[in-house]
Amino acid sequence: MNAVARSLPLRPGDEILTTDHEYGAMDRMWDFICQKTGAVCVRRPIPLPVTTPAAFVETFWAGVTPRTRAVFLSHITSPTALIFPVAEICRRARQAGLISLVDGAHVPGQIPLNLAEIGADIYTGTCHKWLCAPKGSAFLYAGLAAQVWLEPLVVSFGWGEAYRDLEAQYQGYYEWQGTRDIAAFLAVPAAIQFQAEHDWPAVRQRCYELLRQARQEIAGLTGLPPICPDGAGWYAQMAALPLPACDAPALQRRLYDEFRIEVPVIDWKGRQFVRVSMQGYNTQANIDALGSSLGELLPSCRRSA
Repeated sequence: MNAVARSLPLRPGDEILTTDHEYGAMDRMWDFICQKTGAVCVRRPIPLPVTTPAAFVETFWAGVTPRTRAVFLSHITSPTALIFPVAEICRRARQAGLISLVDGAHVPGQIPLNLAEIGADIYTGTCHKWLCAPKGSAFLYAGLAAQVWLEPLVVSFGWGEAYRDLEAQYQGYYEWQGTRDIAAFLAVPAAIQFQAEHDWPAVRQRCYELLRQARQEIAGLTGLPPICPDGAGWYAQMAALPLPACDAPALQRRLYDEFRIEVPVIDWKGRQFVRVSMQGYNTQANIDALGSSLGELLPSCRRSA
């Protein structure tokens, strides 16, 4: 995505419309690009709880102005673990002549992904998260219109060659970027095959049902309402569950040190969440352990908040 952001033909006053739910590294990337170009990153607030995809689209699109040049948003967010209706946003962007950029880091392997149906100009995804490929494997998809202006972040032997067409040029720019270990990329087909051979749609459904149970158990413990309606439209195998005001770093550290539970405890816009992920190896016992551990730790964490 850094290669994409650096390639955008931005001028002073141009706007990139995004949300306030984006991954911290991407926020910093846009701040860096805007400092360099004079463009402005507009972070459209998406209040919690969310209600319907249609309401989300209208809330987000209300941030478009005559100065908007591109829209950028996560398909599944990092801090709040929500599935955003990106296909409709991309459709509106095409109609408005805007560039659509989608960060799909948490998507491959967690929910079905059809790039043609989404229709984004740019889509990035990682394969080392839910697809279970080796760390460092990822992909950058660019539609033909975007390949015209997209430049590689690293200029190496692929640059300046005589290519037969634009698609071959795009691949050449990105395939050979100096000396690097490509083993993680070459292992991705094996990860895809593994999930196909082990009925991963059924695995994902079981994980979703476990996560629904976790939402109910943690909400019963905290007394706090969820940030989205129940249903696969807003979450799949990952969900951010609200916590009472607490010292998030201390709680995360104590969960691991005292109970050997590895789970992110997130500070986001003055609120705290535990972001629970259910993968094929998780069981009801993991949920019960998290619930009992939180029940023991939250009273003391609240006092120190």
